[in-house]
Amino acid sequence: MDSKKELVVPRIENGTVIDHIPTTVVYQVAHILGLEKYEDEVLIGNYLGSQKFIRKGIIKVKNKYFTREELSKISLVAPMATIITIKNYEVVEKIEAEMPDHIENFVRCANPKCITNAEVVPTKFDVVDKENLKLKCHYCEKFTTKETIRFCE
Repeated sequence: MDSKKELVVPRIENGTVIDHIPTTVVYQVAHILGLEKYEDEVLIGNYLGSQKFIRKGIIKVKNKYFTREELSKISLVAPMATIITIKNYEVVEKIEAEMPDHIENFVRCANPKCITNAEVVPTKFDVVDKENLKLKCHYCEKFTTKETIRFCE
């Protein structure tokens, strides 16, 4: 290894690593998880070499463990992501992002006439196509897709 060409990213003692994030959505994943407000170490790497992809993104979050619900949200934009739980510098769990069957109060309906866009009503969707990301609104029954998805603030 040529030290002039190799960038070493420090390991974390405790926390979560989200690996294999598509480069185009790394910052979106960080936003979905609220990391811009997290007050401990967060490392974001993008356009890194990968054996699984040509290029990938990675996020390391020190002293933070996410719930399954929080992690299922990232599957909407990064379905191939791997979530790694670290304790005492050791990998204790490694899981693939898993898309839920239902999504509530997280994604906005793409239909501007939907009641959720006119009044304070929590959004609800059924995931009807996990492979191509197609969500069906519980209220207006219109579809939201990868191209039209917007997240609630």
